[in-house]
Amino acid sequence: MFIGIDHGTTSIRFSTGESWFKITREEARSFCWQDLRTLCPADEISGIALTYSMGDGISSITPIERVVDRGIRSRDGAGKHVGGGTRVFDQIRESGLPAIVIPGLHRNSPTDTRFKVYSHQASPEKIGIAYRVCCDLGGDVVVSDVSSNTVSLLIRDGRIAGGFDACIFAPGLEHGALDVDAIRSVDAGISTANEAFLRAGVNHTLPEQERLSAVALFSAMECAALLVLNPGARIALAGSLGPRIAGEVSALLGREVAVYDEWCASSGLALIAREVFQGGSEILGISVDR
Repeated sequence: MFIGIDHGTTSIRFSTGESWFKITREEARSFCWQDLRTLCPADEISGIALTYSMGDGISSITPIERVVDRGIRSRDGAGKHVGGGTRVFDQIRESGLPAIVIPGLHRNSPTDTRFKVYSHQASPEKIGIAYRVCCDLGGDVVVSDVSSNTVSLLIRDGRIAGGFDACIFAPGLEHGALDVDAIRSVDAGISTANEAFLRAGVNHTLPEQERLSAVALFSAMECAALLVLNPGARIALAGSLGPRIAGEVSALLGREVAVYDEWCASSGLALIAREVFQGGSEILGISVDR
């Protein structure tokens, strides 16, 4: 059995592709690796693929025992720091179970160089989403993951070409890019940049009745922007908001949109674990370090 572990914004999700469970990041602070028995007996686990934070300290898929500092450059930056993801990572490492760590997309990643104008393109769980979608739809896909924040990726000829991270373009429910007012707030010492990022989503900036429509618009705009590099790509939405905004995104783009739910990342990571532990040397253009 192969397991994928998605270190998401609000929850950590575990999946074999056939069974699932999730815990909040706060609950994860008491996680023990034996909790994986919820999915299957420990002696049936053949491999685990997990993600942690931004994943910007590694650029290849790496055995967990060879990952330094949990695969990140710093704990400082855009995001909420709780401690649950750290606990899950350390428990999996200490378990002795075969496990690999998935990198995020950043300036050392094998993406289109033009996307590297920004230091970070996507966190590691988006690789799981992209892989799951490509298994279903083929190697030319634009996928937008929409929930607390919005991140969109382009896959071209079976390789990840690049993407827009949460702090660059489209807002999600909670997080988004820093606009002029946010920059002024930071400059005035009213908030830190991270605090401004955590309050830039539509839940904090728009009346309730306008929020989902705004998220749909900006998600569609990200998809449309990425289609410039691959006009024939199919489009998919994932994340907790994917099913809720799919109709509006489809109407805005004038084309069919495939819909995935919040389990897309963890089930995709389980598929990656299967591929890697059965000998695969590359996932969507990302090399496997053995």
